[in-house]
Amino acid sequence: KDGERELIVITPTRLPYSRMKPDDLVVIDFEADPVEGDGIPSSETLMHLGIYRKRPDVNGIVHTHSIFASVAAVAGVEIPPLIDEMVMLVGGSVPAAEYGPPGTEELAEKACAALGYKQAALLRNHGLVSVGRSVHDALEVCILVERVAQIYTYASLLGKANPLPDEAIRSEVAIFQMQHGIQTN
Repeated sequence: KDGERELIVITPTRLPYSRMKPDDLVVIDFEADPVEGDGIPSSETLMHLGIYRKRPDVNGIVHTHSIFASVAAVAGVEIPPLIDEMVMLVGGSVPAAEYGPPGTEELAEKACAALGYKQAALLRNHGLVSVGRSVHDALEVCILVERVAQIYTYASLLGKANPLPDEAIRSEVAIFQMQHGIQTN
């Protein structure tokens, strides 16, 4: 916070992560106005802002174009809950958002709708977005989703990707919701 203004630290656009240094990060406010840093904020700033506005529980967002998550996003398929860890960290399956053009409010709205209360969503024909209580948590979710997307792809090639049993999913989603303070009726 800067006085009463909430601020966001975001990566600059078009700077490879391998060359990025902490000083390259950009600080913006919720109107996307720069507060600190010389770089141009991420081209997906509107999506980040939309998620932060919709999800007050989120303090970190990671957006990737990882290979296997992107395969599922291009196919427009939800990644089903295949392993227990996925349900416990993501909140169940990883839904596929409807397509929205990159860098737009439309993409932000579609990403928020797909996320719901979950920690990850595929961005149709684009990639993956994950959220968490911190950037570290959101990154851990991205790493897990990429691994599960790879498992899903390979299991599908073998003929069948079997999701967890319904009872296991229900009980693990209930634990996830309790841990995250999510109330459903």
